[in-house]
Amino acid sequence: MATLDDTEDVALDFGAEDDWRRQKMIRYPMAAVFHLLFKVLAFVFYILFTGLVNSFVTSVVILILFLSMDFWTVKNITGRLLVGLRWWNHVDEDGTSHWVFEARKKGSKAQETNTESRIFWFGLIVNPILWFLLMFSTLLNFGWLIIPIMGLGLGSSNLYGYLRCKIGSKQQLSSMATQFLGQQLLSRATEAATSPSQSTN
Repeated sequence: MATLDDTEDVALDFGAEDDWRRQKMIRYPMAAVFHLLFKVLAFVFYILFTGLVNSFVTSVVILILFLSMDFWTVKNITGRLLVGLRWWNHVDEDGTSHWVFEARKKGSKAQETNTESRIFWFGLIVNPILWFLLMFSTLLNFGWLIIPIMGLGLGSSNLYGYLRCKIGSKQQLSSMATQFLGQQLLSRATEAATSPSQSTN
């Protein structure tokens, strides 16, 4: 019978107990902050200060600066750092426009954490929804309608670009939507078919 003595090496799996911490930590805190900062600044300024600032032009310029900084930051920095996605447009010498959508390979060392991914997608999805809702609040004041339209346009274009990076080509995007709708219809049909039989028992 073999026993362990003090001279034998035993392989210990140090660090495995910290895997849950690695999934919750934020590797790029400044990127996460700036991913949300310009969005929040634009919303707060639009809701609180547009009525307080006397100059319409000054308010619009400040809001367009916030929206532009948000668009640029999300497109060029936070998408790459937080979730490993990026997209851009490339124009050839002959003038042909090519859209490029890239995603980090699954096996690469620098994987995003769950917290970073949640922050990124939350900010990216909620942003156009809020601008869409704010668009209806400004229908009575037609002059201010340009700001929610710009916020909706810039936020939606970033959302579309990153969804194309994450999901893939247009065919994959439409096939995923069709598959999802098919699953929903099948589950509802199954529920409807089983519901009357359960109520008769």
